Amino acid sequence: MKHLVLLGDSIFDNAAYVAGGPAVIDQVRQRMPSMWKASLLAVDGDTSAMVSQQVTRIPPDATHLVLSVGGNDALGCIASLETSATSVKHALAFLHKIKADFEVSYRALISTLLTLDKPLMVCTVYDHVPGLPTELKTALSLFNDVILREAIHQGMPVLDLRMICTEPRDYSAVSPIEPSSAGGAKVVDRMATAVMQHDFTKRECRVYV
Repeated sequence: MKHLVLLGDSIFDNAAYVAGGPAVIDQVRQRMPSMWKASLLAVDGDTSAMVSQQVTRIPPDATHLVLSVGGNDALGCIASLETSATSVKHALAFLHKIKADFEVSYRALISTLLTLDKPLMVCTVYDHVPGLPTELKTALSLFNDVILREAIHQGMPVLDLRMICTEPRDYSAVSPIEPSSAGGAKVVDRMATAVMQHDFTKRECRVYV
């Protein structure tokens, strides 16, 4: 029996946002073959630093891990983006600090997960959220750069949510930054295919869309 464990934030823990429809964990259990089981450890609102608490609850029989985190780290920086800058160069230096802080936290999390010696797939942060201002979409690229660089460095497969959740209906009517059942179904379909097809015996970064 293979056991898929979902870690991270509300991209996976989205039951509160699907208005009675199936949540991601329900869709995973429906989509995966009968010889697989799935567990949800992701917690709505968690940042990369908070996921360490989820790691302690990973069951011993877990065989595959999928991590989706970073969106709440980005949300926590929104207020600071209102800080005045004396020049574009000054603004870029400020953005670098935001990126560097996330890099430290995300790398620490990945290092912890890799010590478990279990196949690990990571996800980017989607950026087609309805009504998302262009400046915030640009800021998200800082977080996705960290995720992709770490995936390349560690040889981990990536589920690129930016290329999957591209339509307004993929986002919840309850909260537009969360995946709807329709968006969740797309994520789960690509996730299931990637987890079952990827050769985790090779340290190879491959992007799945």
